[in-house]
This record gives sequence, structure tokens and C-alpha cells, in this order.
Amino acid sequence: MPPADLATAPVPPGRPAGAATWRSRLAGLPWPAIALLVLATATFVGFLVYPTYPNYDSYYSMLWGREILHGHLPSFDVYRTPTEHPLAIAFGAALSLLGRGGDRVMVFCTEASFVVLCAGVYRLARRAFTPLVGLAAAGILCTRFDFPFLAARAYIDIPYLVFVVWAAAFELERPRRGGIVWVLLACAGLLRPEAWILIGLYFLWMASGELGAASAAQRVRRWTRYAAVAAIGPVVWVAVDFIVTGHPFFSLQHTSGLADELGRTKGLSEVPSAMKRFFYSLAKAPVIYAAIAGFVVALWLAPRRVVMPTVLWLIGTGTFVLVGIAGLSVIDRYLLVPTLMVMVFAAVSLAGWTMLREDLIIRKVWAVAAGLIVVYGVVFTATRVNLRVFDSELKLRGDSHHALVRLLDQPRVRAALHRCGPLSTPSHKLVPDSRWVLGAGAGGVLARADPAARTRIQRGVALYVVDRAALLRQALVDKSDDVFNDIPMSGFSRLAFNDYYSVYVRC
Repeated sequence: MPPADLATAPVPPGRPAGAATWRSRLAGLPWPAIALLVLATATFVGFLVYPTYPNYDSYYSMLWGREILHGHLPSFDVYRTPTEHPLAIAFGAALSLLGRGGDRVMVFCTEASFVVLCAGVYRLARRAFTPLVGLAAAGILCTRFDFPFLAARAYIDIPYLVFVVWAAAFELERPRRGGIVWVLLACAGLLRPEAWILIGLYFLWMASGELGAASAAQRVRRWTRYAAVAAIGPVVWVAVDFIVTGHPFFSLQHTSGLADELGRTKGLSEVPSAMKRFFYSLAKAPVIYAAIAGFVVALWLAPRRVVMPTVLWLIGTGTFVLVGIAGLSVIDRYLLVPTLMVMVFAAVSLAGWTMLREDLIIRKVWAVAAGLIVVYGVVFTATRVNLRVFDSELKLRGDSHHALVRLLDQPRVRAALHRCGPLSTPSHKLVPDSRWVLGAGAGGVLARADPAARTRIQRGVALYVVDRAALLRQALVDKSDDVFNDIPMSGFSRLAFNDYYSVYVRC
């Protein structure tokens, strides 16, 4: 119909012209872009309001990057260091050029990655199902507070999820796409070894597409290129381990040993119960039940559309089981990818009615029911979720770090460190933060829980945690932590203190 005839277009009987115009204008708004803008703005405001800092693993990535820039091999084998991740170390090296403020830049980049992750979940769910399903999936993700909390603490899991989800979205849009999918999966493989399974399966998927489509010589050349890209993660990881420690499989052995020391290993019989507990913790029961219903509905309405989310769920849960069998740390973060797919299927329960024809009565009933469920979910969350816990956890991370910086920056504390010896902390948890603040090397900050440091901590500067909440997160973290490591040692005198920490010295 020509634009001039729009004003005279007949209005359906029983529907006011003004209401029809209002609905058409509302429907014509770019809701995904608006939602992304709102999320980005809220994330930036949160970054400013809650000045959090990187977690234990991420601080070590920056420390190792700084050591490399200073011409030293990274200290992978000091007391209870985390597993190294090559891409995180490279990023940490770049951030260390910014000086002490590089830690806040890392948090900003990770929180920005969370926004990109939400966009990737939307794109994956939109392509698999419908745009409204995509919006619902991204919305569910924003309400699962574990994920933005990981971003606020600069966990590498968020960038890893970005690489995996966007690779899946691009591949779903154009099967056997290659190119950008290879790049994203290779980056994921440099962050977490679980991605090696994904990229290995993608190699088989790409290689199978070449059968009968080219000559034998062409197939071999393409398969060789595919294999070279797929091998980037394992090869780089092994090379870094070998160069730094002399042991090509140091990361695997170190991770396994540390998991056993911290009590994070599970026998095969315990893996199913741990998996169930982690799923319920990350996604919450209502989302899981909605996901089961959404999967059944999607399988009935459009079985081909469930393939990509189902494959990612199966690979993610299968990897979790393999991690448990291998004796590595069994933690909830290894289930983040399948948890995202649970959210996608839950979104089908809420917005899957958009896959039906408009003239079907079941579409209208489903839409109304979904709307009521959303209202119920909002009311349920508002009345039962304690946002003060989230607020206090974020404030604790920022306030305790500021207190640590203020204490260690005092001239008399710096003078005592220079005159009397190394800084010691109750456990390993405060070691990377203190090293980053002080610009110290591996021998400049020790953990009193480390049996190998017993003789060196008899003199020097001793840091103690005095705030109860900080004590449970920075000193008494694991069952093996000894409470006496946070009690001032004999012969030390107090030098400085604040609300979170105190410093004692003995020369």
C-alpha cells in the first residue's frame, strides 16, 4: 500500500484506530537495541558505584604478565597458584603496562564482556527460535546474579562464555562457516581447556563437510588447516608449561594436585549429585523446570531448532563429568555453558508462542499465561531475593581492597618491608592482591599457611585480617586453613591497622 493511503486504510472492526497506531509504533521500536543500551548503561553505572577488583586467578594472570614484561619467567609453581591460562596472561601483560590501575581496567573489560555475552545469548536464541525468545533468554541471564557477580570480580569465565556463545551463534546462522568461528573457539581454547573438546568436534564437523566436495589433495590441505587451528590451544598451553617449568603437562598435574589438596575432587559416584546441586544453584529451580518444558515444546514444534542448544548442553555436561573422572576441581563454573542453554530453553517456555501462527487460539492463551508467569516471577524475586547480600558482597570486595592499599601504602609499613623482610599473609588468598599493590615478586609476599615459608615468616611484616566477613573470605577459606595463622605471632609488635587489617612487624 502506498504511504499516502496509510491514513485512509480501513481499521479492523472493533479496534480503535488510535490503539492500532499505538500498537504498531510500539512493535516497530528496536527493542533488542534498546535493551542492550539499557544493560550497557546499567553495567557502567554498576562499575562506578561498586569499585570491585579482580579475583585470585585474575590477579595472578596480571602478575605473571608483569613478570614476563620484566624479563622473568612467570612464577607458576609458588604456593597454591591457580592454573595458568595463556590468553589471560597475555591480556594481563597488556594491562600491567597501565600500572596499578590495570586491575580496575580488567574489571571494566570483564563487565563489558558480560554485556557482549547477553547479546550473544540473544543472538543464539533468536536464530534458533525467535527474537522474543532471544530477549527472554538474555533477560533470564541478567537475573541470575551469579553471572554478573563473576563479571564484577573479573573471572575469565565470562570472556570464555562470550567466545563459545558467539561461535555457536555464528555457526548456527551459517553452518560450516569456519573463519570467525575458528578464531573464537581458538581464543576459548586459550582460556579454558574444556574448549578443546568443542574445537575438536568442530574440526570433525568441518572435515565431514569436505567429503565428496573436493579432490583428495584439496581435502587433505583443508583438513591440515583445520587441524592446525584446532591444535592452537593445546600446543600453546603445553609450550608455555614446558618453557616455564620444564614439564609440558604442568598445568594438568598442578590443577589435579591442588584440587585434591583443597578437597574439590569428586568420585564418579558423586558427580551426578554435584551436577544437580550446581545447576539448581546457578539457574534456580523455576528456570530448570521451565527449561524442561521449553525443551519438550521446542522438540515438538521445531525439532531441528533445538540441535545447537542441545549439543552445547550435552558437551558442557559431558565435560563436567570428564573433569570429575580426571580428578580435577569439580566446581560450579564448569557448568556455565550448559546453564546458559538451560536459560535458552526456559525462554522458549516464556516466548515460544511466537513460533505459532497468529490465528491460533493456543498462541494467545500461551502468551497470556507467559505474561502472568513473568509477573509472578518479578513479584517472587522482589519479595524473596535479598539484594542486600549482593550489595554487601560487592562492597566488601571494594572496601577491603581499598583498606589493604591504604595500609600497605603507609610510609612506615613500606619502610618496615624494606628494613625487616617480606610480607606474610594468613593464607594464599591475599598473596596476589598484596603483590600487585606492592609491585613485589614471588618472594616478596608469603603465605603463613605455606609449610615451606615457616622459617622466612619468623621475621618481617605480618598482615592479619580483623574484619569478620573478610576473615571468612581471605583467611579461613578452606577446611585446611589454620585459624592460628591469623593470630599475631610472638615477638611481633603492631605497626598499623584499620577496619579490615592490621600489620605487625619484627626485625
